[in-house]
Amino acid sequence: MLKLLLQLDSSRLASVFDQVVAYDSGADRIMSQSGVTEADVRDLVHGCIFTRGPKELKNTAIFVGGTDMSAGEKLLAAAQKAFFGPLRVSVMLDSNGSNTTAVAGVIKTMRALGSVSGKRVLVVAGTGPVGQRAAGLYAKAGAKVTITTRRPEDGDRVCAAIMKRFGGSVNCVALRDPAQADAVMSGIEVLFNAGPAGVLMVPRAAWAGRKGLLAVCDLNAVPPLGVEGVDVNDDGVQRDGAVCFGALGVGNFKMKLHRACIARLFDRNDLILDAETIADVAEGLLPK
Repeated sequence: MLKLLLQLDSSRLASVFDQVVAYDSGADRIMSQSGVTEADVRDLVHGCIFTRGPKELKNTAIFVGGTDMSAGEKLLAAAQKAFFGPLRVSVMLDSNGSNTTAVAGVIKTMRALGSVSGKRVLVVAGTGPVGQRAAGLYAKAGAKVTITTRRPEDGDRVCAAIMKRFGGSVNCVALRDPAQADAVMSGIEVLFNAGPAGVLMVPRAAWAGRKGLLAVCDLNAVPPLGVEGVDVNDDGVQRDGAVCFGALGVGNFKMKLHRACIARLFDRNDLILDAETIADVAEGLLPK
């Protein structure tokens, strides 16, 4: 029986990237739908669950994507609402790669340190989709998390939302200019940059050789890099007293994780892969 993947993409054009990864992960056919809204989801999902018997539904799965994570979250919720009884299929949410990217970076740094419980973690640009998930995963692991934002009025709302979902401790500070990074870095043990591509967020002088800093992760692969002094290929490289991870060093694992998650969708018909469950998959991919 063919492994069929329904791609629910909120953007005008369905992501070719996500389609290629899905084929490489074992999907036989991809049914791509673009510009999908909440109102569209129920009938599309019913087309999946009414055409095969319950024992065969593991051969059908749904991937929710698009460039907007907030839209993706709504599509995921609508899909889950359309299921009932045994009539359901597995679903993965990874709009703009936010879940797999955040998980890959967080897992890499946590494995390098052994544990982040009790450690002070700074997530730069923590109000964005990748930053929010990274902050939540660190908080869930017991870290004391601080997120940065250029708009402090958004910070408290985002912190409350992260803690409601993931638990733990999260607070917010303003970082409007790289010149402020030195002060924000005070006491930080893990630095995680989730800022936009091609924007310097943390100058080298703000982190290099800083006492107590253990790990640095920069997800920006476009020059200028987000954390100056970290190489895009770094994958556990020691630099200036900290173990460093660059965008490509994390990206290789992100791709492995993405493929593993797609393959996992076809193992059963009731799996929901969001940030926390994608993190579970990631843990299983790394050596014990």
